[in-house]
Amino acid sequence: MSYEFTNDWFKRTAHGWSQFPKAGRVLEIGSYEGQSAVWIIENMLTDDGILYCVDTWAGGEDHQGIDFEQVETRFEANVKKAKRGEQKIYKLKDESYRALATIITGAPEMDFIYIDGSHVAKDVLTDACMAWPLLRQGGLMVFDDYIWGDSRDILHRPKMAIDAFVNIFAEEAQLVGWGAQTIVRKR
Repeated sequence: MSYEFTNDWFKRTAHGWSQFPKAGRVLEIGSYEGQSAVWIIENMLTDDGILYCVDTWAGGEDHQGIDFEQVETRFEANVKKAKRGEQKIYKLKDESYRALATIITGAPEMDFIYIDGSHVAKDVLTDACMAWPLLRQGGLMVFDDYIWGDSRDILHRPKMAIDAFVNIFAEEAQLVGWGAQTIVRKR
């Protein structure tokens, strides 16, 4: 199938994700043009699965000069092409903390959560802490951009937040992968 992506950021990630099990309920924070969502739909999500895609489609401090109206249009077209079977794809266009508050009140537990929204440390930590109660026992949470090589101030990179989350939740979160992405399993 032909999709429209303007970058290949997710390509390096997809190889490592082939080990992940099928999932019936997935939460993605940060969807951009839908490259990871398409991969999840095609390779991970069950035919009757549910995918929640959370994004502002307004960009952050690392997205200067990008037309997010076009990014959002590409996301919608890409996900529509990928959807199959009885899959349900929910697009939540909002700040992640507001969208997560909505999801927390009515969604079933998630099998898989992918955090790749804002790269600002306080936002990453907020996303992780709010999403964690949604993850089922044995479910996986994946953080992107742990070793993001940008020279920004430490508070504007995910690493500090991911380190804090992994340490604070050490009794509940088993570290199963560390590198460009950090992967934890809920005990």
